[in-house]
Amino acid sequence: MHTNEQQTEKQNSRCLSGAAQSENRPPALENTRRPRFFDASMLRFIGVGLVNTAVGSAIMFGLYNLAGCSYWLSSAVNYTLTSILSYFLNKYFTFRRHGGGLAQPLRFAVNIAVCYLVAYSAAQPAVNWLLAGLGEKLRGNLSLLAGMCIFTALNYLGQRYFVFRQKHC
Repeated sequence: MHTNEQQTEKQNSRCLSGAAQSENRPPALENTRRPRFFDASMLRFIGVGLVNTAVGSAIMFGLYNLAGCSYWLSSAVNYTLTSILSYFLNKYFTFRRHGGGLAQPLRFAVNIAVCYLVAYSAAQPAVNWLLAGLGEKLRGNLSLLAGMCIFTALNYLGQRYFVFRQKHC
């Protein structure tokens, strides 16, 4: 059995048996084991995000500006392709999770779909409203950029707390 799987199994059995509370630890210290929001995983996520952003931007803006594809097609192709890379990099490098079965990639796909739809559905009308005096092509590019920013924030939260969450007692 893999070492991480052994640790997870040990933690799960401690949680189920209540052993974590029987270690004579004061109750105030029980919560100190939870991860902080700003930690090394956030830095690794940013690094992976930079790689994904470079690749995804080339795909998305290339399709939109050079190939003449629509806003939705350009962004959808980008997120479909880069999400595959993102899943593996974030699973093994960023959040260092092994195992997870079929539920984990399904949670990942749901997270990506929800983040994508929320981010890009919000970005386009917001940019069009705020920058109504600009040209259509510029507003489209700025909408794609705004969608990327919204997506990134939502995606980090979803991956950290939904897809690759750590289980605590």
